[in-house]
Amino acid sequence: MKTNHRTIHREDYTEPDYYTPEIRMSFELNPESTLIRSVLSVERNKSKQHSPLVLSGECMKLIEVSIDGKKLKNGEYTVNDRELVLSIDADKAEVTTLVEINPSENTALEGLYMSGSMFCTQNEPEGFRRITYSIDRPDNMTRYTVELIADKKNYPVLLSNGNRISETELPGGKHSVIYVDPFPKPSYLFAVVAGDLDRISDSFNTRSGREIELNIYSDRGNADRCFHAMESLKKAMKWDEERFGLEYDLDTYSIVAADSFNMGAMENKGLNIFNSSYVLAAPETATDSDYLGIESVIAHEYFHNWTGNRVTCRDWFQLTLKEGLTVFRDQEFSADVQSPTVNRIMDVDSLRADQFEEDAGPNSHPVRPDNYIEINNFYTRTVYEKGAEVIRMIHTILGEERFMGGMKLYFERHDGRAVTCDDFVDAMQDASGIDLSVFRRWYGRAGTPVLCVDGSYDTEKKAYTLKLRQQNSDRRYPPDAEPLHIPIKIGLLYDNGEADLPNEGLIHLMENEQTFIFNNIKQRPALSVNRGFTAPVKVKSGHSDDELRFLFANDSDSFCRWDAGQSAALKSLRSAVEAFNRGSGAVYPDSLLQAYGSVIEDKNIDNSFKALALLLPSEQLICQEMNPVDFEAVHAARRSLKSAVAHNFRDSLLKLYQELEDDSAYSPDMESIGRRSLRLRCLEYISELNSGESIELCKNHFLNAGNMTDSIGSLRVLAGIDSPVSLECLSIFREKWQDNMLVMNKWFAVQAASSLPGTLDKVKQLEMDSAYNVKVPNIVRSLLVTFSRNQLRFNSQRGDGYRYIAEKIKEIDPINPSMSSMLAGSFKMYGRLDEARRLEMRKALEDVLAGPGLSKNAYEIVSKTLGMNK
Repeated sequence: MKTNHRTIHREDYTEPDYYTPEIRMSFELNPESTLIRSVLSVERNKSKQHSPLVLSGECMKLIEVSIDGKKLKNGEYTVNDRELVLSIDADKAEVTTLVEINPSENTALEGLYMSGSMFCTQNEPEGFRRITYSIDRPDNMTRYTVELIADKKNYPVLLSNGNRISETELPGGKHSVIYVDPFPKPSYLFAVVAGDLDRISDSFNTRSGREIELNIYSDRGNADRCFHAMESLKKAMKWDEERFGLEYDLDTYSIVAADSFNMGAMENKGLNIFNSSYVLAAPETATDSDYLGIESVIAHEYFHNWTGNRVTCRDWFQLTLKEGLTVFRDQEFSADVQSPTVNRIMDVDSLRADQFEEDAGPNSHPVRPDNYIEINNFYTRTVYEKGAEVIRMIHTILGEERFMGGMKLYFERHDGRAVTCDDFVDAMQDASGIDLSVFRRWYGRAGTPVLCVDGSYDTEKKAYTLKLRQQNSDRRYPPDAEPLHIPIKIGLLYDNGEADLPNEGLIHLMENEQTFIFNNIKQRPALSVNRGFTAPVKVKSGHSDDELRFLFANDSDSFCRWDAGQSAALKSLRSAVEAFNRGSGAVYPDSLLQAYGSVIEDKNIDNSFKALALLLPSEQLICQEMNPVDFEAVHAARRSLKSAVAHNFRDSLLKLYQELEDDSAYSPDMESIGRRSLRLRCLEYISELNSGESIELCKNHFLNAGNMTDSIGSLRVLAGIDSPVSLECLSIFREKWQDNMLVMNKWFAVQAASSLPGTLDKVKQLEMDSAYNVKVPNIVRSLLVTFSRNQLRFNSQRGDGYRYIAEKIKEIDPINPSMSSMLAGSFKMYGRLDEARRLEMRKALEDVLAGPGLSKNAYEIVSKTLGMNK
């Protein structure tokens, strides 16, 4: 396939030839024909001479252009489908353009588009160039004055960034609103919203005594589902003042919920636009996970006001500068207001299942990438979640006090500027006096490091010797590549407690191999390593089954206690996979089963932790050490262990399930969430009994559910059971919720995730459902993306799952390239498939590449998967 998609390299960065310190914009909003007049105050970069002014612009019609009031004729400028080029003689000039765009046809949902009847924008990373001709790059900081003109009846609410300074009634039933944003910002943070919207309002008093007006906007009829989001916002504002000393800076803070949105949310200065799934919540329509997710994402976007907006990234290679840091901040917030133990375990479990897989796949990249074809493809788990772990390691190395000193210096140096990851590390290093030169290698290293651990005890010397060795898992680096700085917390556990260790057991691995000796250790200890998951590494500890069981029962570090249980289960599950490959049945050690039984029957374990401890390692985790992967054997092994636990502890599970029943009103507090989570975990195990009694129990749980957590949780269990009861309950759910799209997305997802043999045919049928709409990202994610992550059914030996998703990529790519590239990422296990599956996947992907006009979004992912673009 011939392509002109250009690769952009970090090392080629140069400053802009021009800046636009001020822009005045006027929008005449119409769904089919919006007119936008932009007046750009242009200043030449003094270090650049005699360069033309190149303005980015796509998917628009240029009506006129003028320089310093003089209208240009054809031939006095150059314009194509990507840019407008002008000759500027002076160091300063005023450039005016008038363009026309069609928001209703903008299905890519980048720039200005229609979400239902609402005008909405999404400009990160490069959507602004679909609105007007501009210097659309993050290191061009601009102050905006924006006028919005629209029909008042259809669009009574007109919003943009900053402070509203006037509203004027106009002839013909129109009105005009003008906004001024006093803070310079890059174009990706620009936002416009217009519509007939509901609103809830509140206020927040800052620590300096300022009163901030808070608004959340939604489609008509949804206002009563915005109150949890408002409480989450106020909680985040208070936390950021107390923990980081950061206060909000505008007079108004607004959030808008949009049904059609490619991302989760966007931190536009003072006007956040959210996917409605991360705003709207009521007990009957939202799950516990939805409530917690809303709280976390509301906080994340608010925290961006300083870590992303006031200090932004110089170029898109520095994306983790704002995203990794802000994910770390929202994780710390969630740990403080929810549960530190549960949140840390869930964050790490997600990182291992998804980001570690990303690190091992064809699209692996460092947290600060070196090159890209389409920057939209780098909004990844690596940039976000691994980027947060990099920040967490800095926090661990420096400690809370010195880390906060580094944050203070970072803001003092760079407020109002666009900077790099190195600038952030420089602030941390200069404020703390700690050398981070070796640590910086994390920013340029792809792959997940492997930490090999070998411990020994000298009885006579009462000394414990710990040998650590780090290995690169990415084949792009030599075995003796420069070592990373890996901070590791360890514990040495006696039978009746924990040995005292200096510095809370924190050690620094800064060579490829190092030895650490701990004296005055009274007896042979059990080693607890990577406590709290201080580093995003894979640990090879060589722990015996007995040692893992001891840690699972006794480790004072909750993360390591949970992790020991996961490690013990993984060892047995991988042995079971080998047994299935040999054609024999799996046999699980009595000690492992008894460990699960002990958890079930232990009255002293917190419900939330117990639910996590009883969650078996995912199929994704079981697969990670396999090449080639036998998906059928992996699925069979996991089901057989779940079945063995269920049959061995049937009575205990049923008893616990009944004890957890609670008829009180729904509450999203952590205690109630833990109870519901554990009760549903019991139901999952009970369903493995595969009896009429167990199916009836699942049905009754569904029919008697008083909230969406119990309703969709039990339906998810039923969707994996081949029974008329399951079909009945799925039909009941659809009939009840067919007019609520957010709830219907859950209905699509539970069926697409089913392990039943007819799942692909079911997904095809669901495409025909009247609720399905290929142009709505939430629906596509719920059905197609969920199926593409269904390891068993997507990776069918026949290759029909591959062919189906390949066809969907070709169908969706002209509509929404961001969604097609997300689907293309589903083929990441290409290099670890058996020969037959690899051939089927290759044929499917080659068919995608052979199609006409493939977007650079999908092209980059597919070509890298096939090894064509390294």
